[in-house]
Amino acid sequence: MKFTYLLIDFLSAIIPFIFSFHPKIRFDKEFKAFFLANIISALCFLLWDHIFTSMGVWGFNEKYTIGVKVFKLPLEEILFFICIPFACLFTYHCLNTFFSIRWNKKAENAVIAFFSGFLLIIGVLFIDRLYTSVTFISTAVLLVVLKFVVNVKWLPGILTIYPILLLPFFIVNGILTGTCLSQPVVWYNDSEDLGIRLITIPVEDIIYGLEMILINLLFYEKLKQKFRGVHEIE
Repeated sequence: MKFTYLLIDFLSAIIPFIFSFHPKIRFDKEFKAFFLANIISALCFLLWDHIFTSMGVWGFNEKYTIGVKVFKLPLEEILFFICIPFACLFTYHCLNTFFSIRWNKKAENAVIAFFSGFLLIIGVLFIDRLYTSVTFISTAVLLVVLKFVVNVKWLPGILTIYPILLLPFFIVNGILTGTCLSQPVVWYNDSEDLGIRLITIPVEDIIYGLEMILINLLFYEKLKQKFRGVHEIE
């Protein structure tokens, strides 16, 4: 039972890792960009994680972890912020390799403005619930910055792909939050979220997952272009 969380991390990443070397995919060529981007993103989320764990917003069931901790976080939780983004960006890379995803510019602006506004309103309305407010408001701000300040071109792609990523998300997060287990691997303080569950998954996790992927992608795309530019000069 103590290897449950570790096994979830491993199974989430192992198949994407193996197929990264497929000659038609070759995600392995982007490993340098991914892992450097992931370090930056993971540090941000681990700081958030550490603060919320200390405040009792969520916590971890030692029944399902091996007992190794770094800054009071289980080793498995740290690996989560590597394995899950790796699997998600692998999927993003694959779909972008075989398909070209484009949106009408006006539609893109409208969707992002509406979605950001919706998240911001919910976050403000439930400002006293830490998980809800911090997640919804920070994601709203991030989307606005990515679209209207940084003006990234990949938002339509990831927003189209994200519903596909939610399929494995429901499996992984479902198990972590207690689906098919006698107790959850990760527990949540219901006074700090909306209390809305998709089976056992807090609805906030969907937005949290999106934000985690967006931040990984921001640095990944920047670094990928930088490394390609260096190779072209050489």
